[in-house]
Amino acid sequence: MQETINGNAKVIEGLSALCTEDDAVHHSTDSFGNAFHWFRLGTPRMLQDAAAIMSEAKARLCMTTAYNRRQLSEPMQEVCYHFELDGVVYNMTVTLNGEWPTVPSITPLFANADWHEREMMELYGIQVTGHPNPTRLFLDEELDAGILNEAVPLSIMMNGACTTDLWERILNDKERNHE
Repeated sequence: MQETINGNAKVIEGLSALCTEDDAVHHSTDSFGNAFHWFRLGTPRMLQDAAAIMSEAKARLCMTTAYNRRQLSEPMQEVCYHFELDGVVYNMTVTLNGEWPTVPSITPLFANADWHEREMMELYGIQVTGHPNPTRLFLDEELDAGILNEAVPLSIMMNGACTTDLWERILNDKERNHE
């Protein structure tokens, strides 16, 4: 039981080795006893190494999260891949910036990454290198890739009652960009 709470020591050691900053590894447990491990990888290129560690351990890719973060007034995109292994959640975060503007595909290791990575490309304009099928999932081809990232603040997007407002803003921004 303690092993599940603390996580797999070999996996934690392998992922920690991919983190280059001193404060890049965090471990926590919520009030229900669920364990979470957070790893800020040194570069997006290390994501494939992290995914290989998780694949070898027979982890499951649960989801990905893409978001913008401001640091010193410079917007940066970040991507977090969330895995589950033996009831423990492992989160790998990478920062995309001028030096590392893309994230490598992990679809060859996790088939379900296909949908997640295509969604990041389509909705947020994040470039995923080496993706085997970078076609759109559902947005009209007329809309620019990453339009949600540019046109709609996260606070509005997260409000489920704003669906009409969301699409009105997207279409209005698209019209303004083509004038």
